[in-house]
Amino acid sequence: MGGDNAPLSVINGAEIIAHKNSDVEFLLFGDAAKINPLLQRCPNLKKNHKLVHTEEFISSDEKPSIALRKGTNSSMRLAINAVKNGEANVAVSAGNTGALMAIAKIVLRPLPSIDRPAIVTAIPNQKKTATVLLDMGANVECGSEVLHQFAIMGHAFARVVLKIANPSIGVLNVGSEDLKGSEAVRGAANLIRENQHLKDCFYGYVEGDDILKGTTDVVVTDGFSGNITLKAIEGTAKLISSLVKEGFKSSLFGLIGYAFAGFAIKESTKNLDPRRHNGAMLVGLNGVVVKSHGGTDAIGFSNAIKVAISLVENKINEQITEELQSTSSKTDNNTSEA
Repeated sequence: MGGDNAPLSVINGAEIIAHKNSDVEFLLFGDAAKINPLLQRCPNLKKNHKLVHTEEFISSDEKPSIALRKGTNSSMRLAINAVKNGEANVAVSAGNTGALMAIAKIVLRPLPSIDRPAIVTAIPNQKKTATVLLDMGANVECGSEVLHQFAIMGHAFARVVLKIANPSIGVLNVGSEDLKGSEAVRGAANLIRENQHLKDCFYGYVEGDDILKGTTDVVVTDGFSGNITLKAIEGTAKLISSLVKEGFKSSLFGLIGYAFAGFAIKESTKNLDPRRHNGAMLVGLNGVVVKSHGGTDAIGFSNAIKVAISLVENKINEQITEELQSTSSKTDNNTSEA
């Protein structure tokens, strides 16, 4: 029931996936009076779902603290409970980000040695690969140790999901010089350099334009900067797509040119569509939760479900746990030797 276009975009998005993946089972949490009429137009989802009725839902402006206290029977809470109880492999929500993180953290609990889970996604870059970015909004203020943990989780995510053998790590800063940046950023860089498991992968500081250049495989930042960066990238992509379309429609020659090059243009601009990259993992939890953009449509939500399926099939949490244990072990050994 979460998101600007819920439950329509959620149900139609699930139908897109159900049409191509008959082996995926869906647990739907929400108001049956609103959901059942939509299911009548979704034949594939209709025959492969279970609906758990609840009239309670968390609004987009609900404070996380209130959602924790009063939202125990909300669609969001019940979905996360299903992951906790082993009834579902993954929860996908387009709802209130703060509430989703707060509830997931309380219900599922963070992985060992993780203080704060983060929101992570992969953004396409100029190298035709992807840049892992975290945190994207879960933690507005972060200390050095939390940013260091983000680096560990981002490194693991890049290895498991993007299949990069030795992912490079950059810390987002206002410049590449060692003296620049906040105390937290400089402290995080020092901790990564001292980490025996990560030090050879550490590139150093990166700036905003390095994300789309693909300068490093992983970019670490706090949730405040990460969320602004992501929204700026999405806005720029929409602007470019809009300008391209307007340019071709501005004259007769433009329309003629589009008639010949239209297919190539559509193919080349597909990666600019934020819906194609929708779906971010709440990494660092004892369970898999995927956050969809709240304003997405059915196509965007279906891509969030695709991300969720991929994370489960890749056993993301098991592999991240192994990575964390390996990193912790090497760090402890280095401390003992020192």
